[in-house]
Amino acid sequence: MSIRKRSTVAVLAVGVLALTGACAKGGGGGAPANNAAPSAAATNGPSAESAPKVAIGTADDSKGPAIAPEGVVKGGTINMIDRDDYAHLDPGRIYTNVEATFAQLYVRQLTGYKRVGKNDFKLVGDLATDTGTVSDGGKTWTFTLKDGVKWQDGSPITSADVKWSVERLFAAYSTEGAPYVQQWLTEEDYKKAYKGPYDGKDLDGLETPDDKTIVFKFKEPHADANYALAMTTYGIVPKAKDTKEKYDKEPFSSGPYIIAGHVTDKSMELERNPHWDPATDPIRGAYPDKWHLEFGFQSLQVTDRFIADAGDDKKTFSFYTQVAPERLQQVLSDPNFKPRLMSQSSPYANYYYFNLDRVTDIKIRQAINYAWPTKQIQQITGGPAASVIATTILNPTVSGFEDYDLFDKKAKPEGDIEKAKELLAQSSNPTPTIVYAYNQTPTQERVTVAIKTALEKAGIKVVAKPLNTKTWYDSVTTVKNEFDMYWGGWGADWPTAATVFPVIFGPVVEGGQNISHLKDPAITTEIKRIQGLSDANEANKAWGALDKTIMETVTPAVPDLNDIANSLHGSLIGGAEIDPISWVVSPNTIFVKQ
Repeated sequence: MSIRKRSTVAVLAVGVLALTGACAKGGGGGAPANNAAPSAAATNGPSAESAPKVAIGTADDSKGPAIAPEGVVKGGTINMIDRDDYAHLDPGRIYTNVEATFAQLYVRQLTGYKRVGKNDFKLVGDLATDTGTVSDGGKTWTFTLKDGVKWQDGSPITSADVKWSVERLFAAYSTEGAPYVQQWLTEEDYKKAYKGPYDGKDLDGLETPDDKTIVFKFKEPHADANYALAMTTYGIVPKAKDTKEKYDKEPFSSGPYIIAGHVTDKSMELERNPHWDPATDPIRGAYPDKWHLEFGFQSLQVTDRFIADAGDDKKTFSFYTQVAPERLQQVLSDPNFKPRLMSQSSPYANYYYFNLDRVTDIKIRQAINYAWPTKQIQQITGGPAASVIATTILNPTVSGFEDYDLFDKKAKPEGDIEKAKELLAQSSNPTPTIVYAYNQTPTQERVTVAIKTALEKAGIKVVAKPLNTKTWYDSVTTVKNEFDMYWGGWGADWPTAATVFPVIFGPVVEGGQNISHLKDPAITTEIKRIQGLSDANEANKAWGALDKTIMETVTPAVPDLNDIANSLHGSLIGGAEIDPISWVVSPNTIFVKQ
């Protein structure tokens, strides 16, 4: 999303706001839990926590060390088991909640979110002394780096490193990260404006008057730039160690840990960075000495290991794997699991997108919405304890959300086959074939069977195409993909719908987030109009109306379920909680009980 002049000015002036979700490509994208990926926020989950508050912190708030959880113990080795290895380790190529959360162990940004209590956060300076000084009516932002911040080799982190880290995002190979700051410094199609720093050319709009000062000069006012710069995409990379594409495999640490070993798709080892100073870091507790991560485990395997709680599994957690649907009622009904159970409503919205380049008839798209087996999918993925039915584009926790139900999903959650047949009869092809791509997991295999069965009852042939879970987003964000439908999700990068519609219905580019390929001039015009509104209430109302308009006039997707995460961990894990911003277990408060 490019031009944001509107409601944030009014909202941030209050000082405290409800934050619905951190940046997450595809709703938490990277590695999902039981389903295709993490999904939307459930507002009425049985034990889910509410959305968090976020305040703008002061310079004092930006000082380290981080606030320690109760009973914290330092030392030991934390074990982690999950399904997928990380597709990207280069911060500039990270735009998923799982990768972004993991990256906190070795990446720092200018700003970040400090946990001050349960569901209570402050935006603070991470590498910067505070959250920035704004001038020129919101066009210019100035940050000063803290004393004592260093790279893993002991060399100082400088403003030149910050400048380089932003400039390299314009390079041709870097397509997966957030686009905000790049667009604000140049134009919406920012890669046409600047080709990156590798040919020796500087980017206009970034100034480094000394080693401690970095100045951003945007084309237009952006009152929320300090929120944008908290995103992992804007994590720093040193010019001296930048190996371009190879950096994605061997990043250089500015955080509390160094990646000491990595066997792709199998395991990873992290050890302490001796040059990280907790006095400079208000965000990361970094209590364990080492981290041992293993990949390749499905949710049922993970769940059964946590239920058994034996041996080293007592010191083990999962970043994102939720209790398997087959075990959810057992876990929820047994009070013995309560001390080890984490529950949190998701801040993400999920969709089964249509590829509008291929599924061009709106009657067919509407018919699929009516035929969709929402109730069956809900039962397969854990039942009402794990999700609620979604009918809108916006997540219920996002400012601007307005409820509506165009396709009677709540009244007929099992699907309306007769209505679907009626619409298909009016379409250009009463018996269409849909190529449906899905994440190849046991749960999604069952979900795919339910979808195929329901749509074929309406006369729609489904050709199912399994995709590798690790490279899911790389596949579906390819513009010329060969699929008609696929899952995708989105979480507001910061608190409003202004970080939803301009992104998921923005430019259609390789690696981009408009994976429905919606290109509607009227909708684009309305998005830009709302972005220009200065009144928060007016903007929120307009976003809510646009939500319904898009589904009525284009129908680019089938809204998915709004999930509730229910996750277990080992009995010797302390300080573990699902971060309500990222919807992933935070590494910043976790420790090993001795």
